[in-house]
Amino acid sequence: MNPKFRNLFIIGGSVALLLLIIQIIITYPDVSAKGILLNALPALFLYFLAYKTYHEHKDGELM
Repeated sequence: MNPKFRNLFIIGGSVALLLLIIQIIITYPDVSAKGILLNALPALFLYFLAYKTYHEHKDGELM
């Protein structure tokens, strides 16, 4: 993966996580686990992509 996209993935994951927190606050009494899971998956996926762009092998080869 191209390391130039790392900051974009981190920003996107942070925005998705912020939107998830806002949704939980707005719908507090009736929070559904399915809604939380469906909104958390994009944030987790973007953070995973950011990790994959950062992680390197010891020989310098990107995973």
